Amino acid sequence: MTIFTDTHVHGHAHYGQDSAAHTDPVAQAWMQGHPVPPERQVRWDDGTMWRFPQFRWAYSHMRELVPTANIARGGAATELPRAVRDDLDALLLTTLDGTAMTWRESLAATYTDAIVVLKDGVVVYERWFGSTGPQTQHILFSVTKSFVGTLAETLIDEGKLNPDAKAALYVPELTGSGLGDATVRQILDMRTGLAFSEDYVAGQTGLTDIQRMSIAGGWGPRPADHDGPDGHHNFTASLGKNAAHGGDFVYRTPNTGALQWIIERVTGQSLAHQIGARFWSQLGMEQDAAIGVDRMGTGFGGGGLMASLRDIARFGEMMRLGGVCNGQIIVPPAAVARIFAGGDPAAFAATQYPGNLDGNYGSQWWHRAGGQTMALGIHGQAIYIDRAAGMVIARLGSHPVATNRANMAVTIPAFDAIAAALAD
Repeated sequence: MTIFTDTHVHGHAHYGQDSAAHTDPVAQAWMQGHPVPPERQVRWDDGTMWRFPQFRWAYSHMRELVPTANIARGGAATELPRAVRDDLDALLLTTLDGTAMTWRESLAATYTDAIVVLKDGVVVYERWFGSTGPQTQHILFSVTKSFVGTLAETLIDEGKLNPDAKAALYVPELTGSGLGDATVRQILDMRTGLAFSEDYVAGQTGLTDIQRMSIAGGWGPRPADHDGPDGHHNFTASLGKNAAHGGDFVYRTPNTGALQWIIERVTGQSLAHQIGARFWSQLGMEQDAAIGVDRMGTGFGGGGLMASLRDIARFGEMMRLGGVCNGQIIVPPAAVARIFAGGDPAAFAATQYPGNLDGNYGSQWWHRAGGQTMALGIHGQAIYIDRAAGMVIARLGSHPVATNRANMAVTIPAFDAIAAALAD
């Protein structure tokens, strides 16, 4: 079982056999041929879709590999005006470890599949790599969490959700679990004592918590001798706790699973339906989106959203503008204010997050001390909002190492360099 296993790059990322250029999925001919030769196949049943470099193809083709629920766009697409600058590729920056590189080189160093930069709502930079294109519904992984958090904050504003209420009040099935006695706010800010390890590196013996979660959700074959829970909600309810709630921030995906369950119970609607009704049908999206579902059809709110690059940029731009799109309020102003206010920096300090040591986490969004707000997903997915700079960056990626700790030393200086260049 190799679900979500980190792959460590050997040699120099720019020039070695594992470099972005060398592992380009088109150049490597993954899933090409009629039929596809066995050595070029990327599959669900043997775990190759989770292995590097095969996942550089898989992450742009997830709907061909796992069950999904469609999320329909609605109405005419909102235009993204273009004033593309051809000078940004040569922009110089220095990574946090002291390496000098250009902006274009930073894209290769982070194994970027696609990226777009908006300045005051205008596209100033856009690039596509490998098998990712404008119509690709790329997996967003934990960027999904920020959509779930935004829905929760909206429901709080509408008086349908009490942030101080315990989770079990809304979902009795969580009574006695590791999250039943956690408040909605503690779950939103990931300050629970849940017994779960967000470790993406497979152990030598036994299954990791990430692997057990993935099996429950149907993202990997269920071993014949595996007696773990089946389905996202059953998995969440099966977890215990090993600390008191309300302590330091600790990133654990099942927090979002519980939040999703609460949202679905309060509204009586699936997560897919709500993302469609609240966002995809309202923001003039170009493409439908989708979300991976388990064997019961329950969406994976912790990381299953699949969407196009420009559409997630539209979501980021709506948030930058205070929750408004085309003159319509999409997210209530008070909910937007709570999101951008962030969480408690003191609770975040212990995580020692590269490039964001003095940041915080709140409402299922990451925050920098400078006011920038980020939705982040493993392997380099990001929606980055810098309101002071009038800038939104959307990025899709397939970095060989799952945790974004592996790319932030390049990502943060690169994004800061672009913000500075656009201010000139």
